[in-house]
Amino acid sequence: MATVQTERQDLLIGGSWTDGAAGRSFENHHPYTGELVGSAVAAGVEDANAAVAAAAAAFPEWSTTPPAVRRELLTEAARLLEERGPELSQTMTEETGSTFGWGMFNTHFAAGILREAAAQAYALVGEVIPSDIPGKLAMAVRQPVGVVIGIAPWNGPVILATRAVATPLAFGNTVVFKASEQCPRTHAGVVRAIADAGLPAGVVNLITNAPTDAGDVVEALIAHPKTRRINFTGSTKVGRIIAEKAGRHLKRVLLELGGKAPLVILADADLDRAVAAAKFGAFMHQGQICMSTERIVIDESIADEFATRLGERAAELKVGDPRESDTQIGPLVNAGALTRIEELVADADAKGAKVVTGGEAEGPCFQPTVLLGVTPEMRIYAEESFGPVVSVIPVAGEEEAVRTANDTEYGLAAAIFSRDVPRALELAQRIESGICHINDATIHDEPQMPFGGVKDSGWGRFGGSAAVQEFSELRWITVQNLAREYPI
Repeated sequence: MATVQTERQDLLIGGSWTDGAAGRSFENHHPYTGELVGSAVAAGVEDANAAVAAAAAAFPEWSTTPPAVRRELLTEAARLLEERGPELSQTMTEETGSTFGWGMFNTHFAAGILREAAAQAYALVGEVIPSDIPGKLAMAVRQPVGVVIGIAPWNGPVILATRAVATPLAFGNTVVFKASEQCPRTHAGVVRAIADAGLPAGVVNLITNAPTDAGDVVEALIAHPKTRRINFTGSTKVGRIIAEKAGRHLKRVLLELGGKAPLVILADADLDRAVAAAKFGAFMHQGQICMSTERIVIDESIADEFATRLGERAAELKVGDPRESDTQIGPLVNAGALTRIEELVADADAKGAKVVTGGEAEGPCFQPTVLLGVTPEMRIYAEESFGPVVSVIPVAGEEEAVRTANDTEYGLAAAIFSRDVPRALELAQRIESGICHINDATIHDEPQMPFGGVKDSGWGRFGGSAAVQEFSELRWITVQNLAREYPI
């Protein structure tokens, strides 16, 4: 087993890896063992302002860099990220308790995000719009906006850090990335790979901060007069705070927030496929994914059989030390998350839900848990659990299934299982979510797809050409070729 590295993570500002102005740092501990695994610079407001200033200074040159050059550099960054995958995966395990396999998937998918961003380098296209004025050439032109702030969480750290910066860079923007307090070294590994690809100094910058300083640092990043866009992936609670702060400063934001994904299973569904999708969707990475299946909304005629079969599959998953290669369910990210899951399951049990399997903690881990007969009176019906617990909610027919699936403040991912695909497509149009998959798991993403939610799951879209609207400015430019006569 590799030795845990405990070196301190520095900031990246204007091309230099450096200490913070106040000379402070904070520590991180392994979620499974509790041992010290590293520390990072605790940046303050002065450092945040310096990072935005560096990005602003680099913007004029980077924004006029030919798309072919930006594409080449991002492609090289993808290569470096994949090359460093094993090292990054180990760091992910140390900081977040993830399994090695989840870490390697993160690096592979993130490399795809960088390659897709590279392909989008030529996407800032415009159009000629017919004008009613004789001799006038009217154009709609897209341009990079300037400094983009990216903020990403710990749960899919390599994927989400990469997503926060790749497309903005491809379009000619410069970036300040604020790392998660939970995984500063993992997030720094992403930024280092991009910087090492050869980007000019200041084009990408990294800020790490102690948890107690997060509010002040984020406020400074948003409020800086050179900041033009903010993208944030994380909880709905924090997303609201960021949206409010951005609103006060009239800054545009892209938010990808919480989820309570429903997996709707109709009476005619292929149960083998549905059970497999539910097992993956509910328990991958301990259920700590924004798209995780939290609710199985299922026709009452098949609910008991489905819950039994899913419970049997869930009970087979190995729970334990994420450093062991055959572990499938590792620890929750911290003690607070574990306590929350325990409380939600206890509340459901006390109010009549049947614990089909699991229901208990194993050290810092929680057993994969299937709850049957969850009702609106139970906390877990509405609250995002973000753990390896799934609620089975029997319903009487398709109409009740749609109503129940939509009975949530969230609207990120959803899925429907049915052998009648045309009918499932009709129902998908009525599901209130940004994403809906038919006969597949709620967890699915591809770099070129428009990814985002509705309702309290946020607004805006990452991915592919949809990101053009988020990270570029649409301008109207005209050329008057013939002399005009004006009324005065």
